[in-house]
Amino acid sequence: MAEQDIVGLTSSEAAFREEVRDFLEQNLTEELRRAGKLTTSVYPDHEASMQWQEILRQKGWAAPAWPVEFGGCDWTPRQHYIFSSECTRAGAPGLSPMGIRMVAWAIMRYGSQQQQDYFLPRILTGEVFFCQGYSEPGSGSDLASLAMRAEDDGDDLICTGSKIWTTHANEANWIFCLVRTTRTDVKQRGITFLLIDMRTPGVQVRPLVMSSGERVQNEVFFDNVRVPKANVLGEIDDGWSVAKYLLLFERGGSAASPGLKVRAEALAAEAAQQSGPDGGPLSEDPAFMRRLAELEIRIDVLDVLEQRTLSAVSSGKDPGTASSMQKILSSELSQDLTHLALQAAGPYGRAYQPHATMPGGQVMNFVPPSDGYVGGEPWQAVASSRYLNDRAGSIYAGSNEIQRNIIAKARLGLS
Repeated sequence: MAEQDIVGLTSSEAAFREEVRDFLEQNLTEELRRAGKLTTSVYPDHEASMQWQEILRQKGWAAPAWPVEFGGCDWTPRQHYIFSSECTRAGAPGLSPMGIRMVAWAIMRYGSQQQQDYFLPRILTGEVFFCQGYSEPGSGSDLASLAMRAEDDGDDLICTGSKIWTTHANEANWIFCLVRTTRTDVKQRGITFLLIDMRTPGVQVRPLVMSSGERVQNEVFFDNVRVPKANVLGEIDDGWSVAKYLLLFERGGSAASPGLKVRAEALAAEAAQQSGPDGGPLSEDPAFMRRLAELEIRIDVLDVLEQRTLSAVSSGKDPGTASSMQKILSSELSQDLTHLALQAAGPYGRAYQPHATMPGGQVMNFVPPSDGYVGGEPWQAVASSRYLNDRAGSIYAGSNEIQRNIIAKARLGLS
């Protein structure tokens, strides 16, 4: 974010911002910056992401929102926001959210001392890399209807079933799963939250190729997979409580507005270099610039909501329906930005050029030109792939229709 966008900095906040900027200048290599700027979805290049996580870990900044006793930073909400803003503007690649931003919080609240001692330090180092096993072929938005079963066998649970749309299952060595341990009349009961080692016999991963050609999502099959009961998070049959707590962080555990602001600013700059419908710069086209201005206003609204949520979470409060609001706003704003970016990219944005980007997974069945030719600029190739990937934004982390139902019930009292 530009300096004028963060107003009213105190002297200590300004000093902190300079510390962050100095750190980024010294540690962000050109390759890492390239990975951040050429990301085509919410997931950056895996190797670059893990390399950056290790650099941040050594500084003590890999998981700043964690409680200090687990390796986090005693930052104010304003400092968290400054850090996120500066990382985005510098082009730092993102970190995978599955461990640090999601399951780690559930482990802190529901995990045993042994589970906390084992998993939390290894999540920070990347030795343990989690994926999320929630959705099933017949259980997506209605997550409580999940069917993957786990049968009691002494000290173990025997797991059979499958999960789908499992991001980075091909990279992960652990998966956190919701499994059915008891059949009851109430679907939310009888579900258990289970941590499963992906190297256990009987686990098989198959790729799902997205419309962008990338392999980021996967199917995961479990054939009589034996999992120790010691890997249950919380209580057997009470996994729904753990899952609901975790979803608060999946849907609203970070600030998306800094990244959206940077993307909007970059789009405005590119529009000045592109031809509009009348032959002049696209930045002088009233219809295009009106749509961009509307998006910038909506991003400012999200900005305010996220700062309030960060303040609440930092005080130990439940963000409640604010998480659902943030998920709706951030995903739909991102979709609208990619739509506008694709318009600005023009004919080059319609060309399929994944070799000009750094996607979050292997691009399947694509052979790049032998000479590496790229038509147009890399940002135009990113616009194409990001547009395709962003279509899923209103579905993942709980569809936006479900989020609106949550808000209607919990905030407005509607049934």
